[in-house]
Amino acid sequence: MLMNQINKSPINSLGYQFVEDKYLPVGMDEYYLRNEQNKNPIPYRGLTAYEIETLVRNRNSSDDWNQIFVSEAFTPELVVNCKFFGLVRIGKLEPYYLEFHNLRCPVGLYNSTIISSDLGDNISVDNVNYLSHYIIGNDVIIVNVNELATTDNAKFGNGILKDGEPEHRRIWLELRNENAGRSILPFDGMLPGDAYLWSSFRDDEILQKKFKEFTEKKFDSRRGCYGKIGDRTVIKNCRIIKDCMIGTDAYLKGANKIKNVTLNSAADSKSQIGEGCEIVNGIIGYGCRIFYGVKAVRFIMASHSQLKYGARLINSYLGNNSTISCCEVLNSLIFPAHEQHHNNSFLCAALLMGQSNMAAGATIGSNHNSRSADGEIVAGRGFWPGLCVSLKHNSKFASFIIVAKGDYSSELNIPMPFSLVSNHPSKDELIVMPAYWFLYNMYALARNSWKSADRDKRIEKIQQIEYDFLAPDSINEMIHALELMAKFTGQAYLKIQEKKKKHTEADIIAIGKKLLDTKDPIVDDLEIIAEGFENSNRKTKLIKVPKAYPLFKEMIIYHAASQMVEFFNQEPYPGLKEAQKAMPTTGGIVEWVNIGGQLIKKMELEKLIKQIHTSKINDWDQIHGFYKKEGGQAARARLQHALSAMKKVHGIDCKKASKASIKNILLNSIATKEWMTKHIYQSRAKDYANPFRQMVYENRAEMDTVIGKLDDNSFINLQKEEAKKYKTSVNRLIKKLEL
Repeated sequence: MLMNQINKSPINSLGYQFVEDKYLPVGMDEYYLRNEQNKNPIPYRGLTAYEIETLVRNRNSSDDWNQIFVSEAFTPELVVNCKFFGLVRIGKLEPYYLEFHNLRCPVGLYNSTIISSDLGDNISVDNVNYLSHYIIGNDVIIVNVNELATTDNAKFGNGILKDGEPEHRRIWLELRNENAGRSILPFDGMLPGDAYLWSSFRDDEILQKKFKEFTEKKFDSRRGCYGKIGDRTVIKNCRIIKDCMIGTDAYLKGANKIKNVTLNSAADSKSQIGEGCEIVNGIIGYGCRIFYGVKAVRFIMASHSQLKYGARLINSYLGNNSTISCCEVLNSLIFPAHEQHHNNSFLCAALLMGQSNMAAGATIGSNHNSRSADGEIVAGRGFWPGLCVSLKHNSKFASFIIVAKGDYSSELNIPMPFSLVSNHPSKDELIVMPAYWFLYNMYALARNSWKSADRDKRIEKIQQIEYDFLAPDSINEMIHALELMAKFTGQAYLKIQEKKKKHTEADIIAIGKKLLDTKDPIVDDLEIIAEGFENSNRKTKLIKVPKAYPLFKEMIIYHAASQMVEFFNQEPYPGLKEAQKAMPTTGGIVEWVNIGGQLIKKMELEKLIKQIHTSKINDWDQIHGFYKKEGGQAARARLQHALSAMKKVHGIDCKKASKASIKNILLNSIATKEWMTKHIYQSRAKDYANPFRQMVYENRAEMDTVIGKLDDNSFINLQKEEAKKYKTSVNRLIKKLEL
């Protein structure tokens, strides 16, 4: 049996030899990094005989009073019953008390053990059993903490090694897959785009090596960095805080354990950790909130995200402005604006590309129905698995897919965006309804985009996150869906024909396209079967195709028109010819990639990777500069893409189109905008007209009091106002361009 190894050392060495001599540069002492870190301008001096006498009288002790340095405005009476070891520097202590959320604490040091630390001006430290190797800012409150310490090899949650450490001590995040095949190194400042790039392209050894080099050179490998606590931070009733870097204005209360963590916080984006939390090996962004029994291990929380009510976040990246409550999330990469609020939902080994929402009982990515832990789920923006949905690895979903309640025992690949996916158990069929959101729930679709943008609280927006449901990614998917609907419609039509002639795929698509474009009534009677949507022998049936097909086409031309309106209104073009001349040239449909919530053309991403290969880009800051540059060019790139999509689907080249054609496009876009606004209202109005919704209220007045009047719905009223503004803008543009 191996006993615990308890080392004994002389008491006069406590607080010293923080860094072993072999790790110190020649001519440097153990405090050299501490002195580099401490930027406060306080001029320190030694204690006077009177001050030492007062400190001793107040039941304080020190291994060496000559190692205690204080500011000029030091009041020894405000230090009571403390033990000091090593070099301790204390800022001014004045007879005030500090108050925060009804917690009132006198300035000073009380009932604490303080080892080799720098303490700022007018702080309150009381009942801290063990405070070791920290640099503490001004006006800080630290009350009732068992252990607040830093080790010489502290990495503060970053995936680096300190001098002399073996490789197995490095912290990796095992994202997107449980087998660690997509592991990345966490670092303070990692954006969701960084996590996506690194966890992708796993066969590119040069790129993977470069990312590791970028991370390692971003941080200091020298031993001896002290933990820091920023100005005005409040820490109370916590048990263990170890190897942590804590920003200004943070609030930590009742946490059980916080270890190897960077907690970013600032006056304009305060972060908070609350009761019962256990947080280990993580990076926490600005403006984050973690409270009520959260367990987080090996994780990154991007800025302004939340974990609460017992949530478990392990080996995962949580994107900006996201909230996870109660549930369990493992091995996942989640882009911004994710919502998951229910205790019995489970997310594992998944890549969710933003604006997603997990319902209660959803089990996404569990590997219990497969042979090994090597599966993945990939879902585009707006992924919404409904109540009690169970999905199997591997599965892939286009943007804005809603999955209805059910157990999906086979792998799925749903390439049609805005679709409702559901089981039909009695017939053993998979049912896919394209354009479901446009047909039946415009309110939820539009509100999801609006609220995601409205709740974006990032202070520094390095990545331009896409929130609009009509964007290059969803437009490209709609173009592909149009071709698929035409193909499957053509196949269904030919199946009922008696002729045995063989047709090429192009012929089949052309037949289906003609049937759908001419709104041939025969399509209503066809059983349209999709191929490749599910890894099973049962049918996958497409429904509502005659309605979905023209809606997709209408949305593509509306998107192009809205982009044109924005473009035309940016510059005072004297006429249509000048405006058309300034338009970008349309071309083929280019592929766009969702990189952490920011849409970037694939060709630009390939250029970035090439620049990394050739060392033209040498660090993460330059990659972040790439995001900013692409964001600055996004408006024109989106316009070019929208015009190219319209040309492909509708055959209209806006650079050469006549005045009448341009005017018709713009006027039709007003009609589409008004149709969308009307359907936003109607999809919400159904809830008020539904007798089963009404039956729990005595009358309509009570219903309106409880859930609010329909006519007072702020989002609907906002959409009505935006529709009016859009109409005014288009009419003004038509007049200006003399159309």
